[in-house]
Amino acid sequence: MKDLLRTSTSLVEGIENILNLQAKIESDASNKYLAMAAWLDRNGYANTASYLYKQAEEEREHFLKIFKFITDMGGIAITPSVPEVQQEFASFREVFEIALQNEIAVTQAINKVIAKCRAENDYATEDFMMWYVAEQREEEKNARRALELFELINGNEADGKFQLDLQISKIG
Repeated sequence: MKDLLRTSTSLVEGIENILNLQAKIESDASNKYLAMAAWLDRNGYANTASYLYKQAEEEREHFLKIFKFITDMGGIAITPSVPEVQQEFASFREVFEIALQNEIAVTQAINKVIAKCRAENDYATEDFMMWYVAEQREEEKNARRALELFELINGNEADGKFQLDLQISKIG
């Protein structure tokens, strides 16, 4: 049956596979942000938790956008499994250090999708993925800005943490 379906799509199997992988990466990112938001909520950083709840929803939208693209192109979108994610963090700052690392990893994965599209001359998928390239510039910038705020506002003092909680919620 899969061979019959393959004739009904312009997606080559390698592109479909890497798109399904990217969808999983976006879904995982949503779950990571959700866990971070919950940790922040538990530790009294309500404003920043709200910011990361929004980030979790945005990542879920990114996942769904790819998932729908695969099906719209006649491919087979795979619903990703939900892996365990880190639930506890050593500090407020660590949340954003991990967030930046995750955003950089997502950018690198998107670059691999673009490279695969170019290798396969899949201009439609490359065009679709260029939205993600622009989006990742913003995501990395925002994660870096949060870490810059830790340097600008003394994050070790109670008042500094309060100010961080207020300022991070205003990013983006």
